Amino acid sequence: MFINRKAELELLTQLYMSERAELFVLYGRRRVGKTELLRAFCKDKPHLFFIATLSADGEQLSTFSQQIWAFTHPETPAGFTFPSWDAAFRALADLPGQPIIVLDEFTYLISGNKAIPSILQKAWDERLKDTRIKLILCGSYIGMMETEVLGYQAPLYGRRTHSTLLDPLDLPSAAQFFPSYTADEQFLAWAVLGGMPYYLRTFSDQKNIFTNIRQHILDSQTGELFNEPRLLLMEELREPRNYFSILRAIAQGNTRLNEIATTSGVGTVNMVARYLDLLQQMRLVTRRVPATEFQPEKSKRGIYQIDDHFLRFWFRYVQPNQSSLDLGLADAILDQRVRPDLEHFAATAFEEASRHYVARLARQGRIPFVPERIGAWWGREAEIDVLAISRTEKQALVGECKWSVNPVGVNILDDLQHKAQALLREGEITQLHYALFSRSGFTQALEARALNENVALYRVEEIVAP
Repeated sequence: MFINRKAELELLTQLYMSERAELFVLYGRRRVGKTELLRAFCKDKPHLFFIATLSADGEQLSTFSQQIWAFTHPETPAGFTFPSWDAAFRALADLPGQPIIVLDEFTYLISGNKAIPSILQKAWDERLKDTRIKLILCGSYIGMMETEVLGYQAPLYGRRTHSTLLDPLDLPSAAQFFPSYTADEQFLAWAVLGGMPYYLRTFSDQKNIFTNIRQHILDSQTGELFNEPRLLLMEELREPRNYFSILRAIAQGNTRLNEIATTSGVGTVNMVARYLDLLQQMRLVTRRVPATEFQPEKSKRGIYQIDDHFLRFWFRYVQPNQSSLDLGLADAILDQRVRPDLEHFAATAFEEASRHYVARLARQGRIPFVPERIGAWWGREAEIDVLAISRTEKQALVGECKWSVNPVGVNILDDLQHKAQALLREGEITQLHYALFSRSGFTQALEARALNENVALYRVEEIVAP
């Protein structure tokens, strides 16, 4: 199932139609769907699709050479190997019909031969850039792609014509994996799995959420996702044990740097900060600051959260219960740990989804000002779930999110309006707009008051819808 990625496909099509050589860099986390995107794009076009592995450099060159040979001699058995990577890269200029050339898992090539970027840069400058070749470099190690391919010191710096960091699918796109689910269930699936297509494909909308969790995540013998975070981190990190401790500490609700350092037991605050920096580079952890902070790097109010929903779920329910799950106690963990807590777990994701929805409304021109930042806000006096703010226009939209089985009543609006006064007291905002986000709708009294006071009301069905 291939869903969405319309903007990326449109960009790739534009590059394909151009009259010049194109060097496109696509990168992003494992399981985010990079290879599927490129295969969908190449499907009806002449292409050479090389996927690098962790094998020796000579074996990689041999495999790549044979793919080039097979492209130009489809009826002749392979067996030819170029004498060098330079010769192989230069040969791409002579392929008939100027096919798309995809070098997938490009970071594996670099791991096997540090000179690959320099060799490709030389071939590009001397041979390939004067053709109409469409060369795509794709990689999963985000840090390596940003330093070895895109970085200022990298040999290929300045050669790329476009680059894209492929993000996980948004909630409306993820919901399309489960057409038989209700909006509530679609949201819960996204809250547990996030937007990684590989994870989303494991769940079936012919089974309820808890059955899917039990079968695919908690089952230590057959669960496809039971070991996924462990394998991911062990493959990409030198000291996975320390990162495990840090991620578990965050999943338990320790969000400030000193709290994470104390709970994880990894080392000093400075040492933990370095680990967190790398987790941020990997797009696994985000440092959040109040939306009123316009210099976030200098803010002392930063908190950390696990950015990936599935990692958040796994470090909350699987990793702490590893021993019990290994004993085959998945049913007990589901009933005693997951079921009683999942609604609380989902509430955080509902706040995140609501902020994404406000950003979508802003792009559609459906809020009364142009926001400069969208996030949350917290201070000594109160916390606000959703805050879209414009210092230029001195306006803000404040929102409260309730993932509850009960309809939201007027008391929630009263509370939000009271908390929002703290923003007015800071002096940078003079006009407030209010919004409430609910799983289970709103009371008649609140709907009547919202109509009179121009308060926006949004249900989960609207947030999930495309």
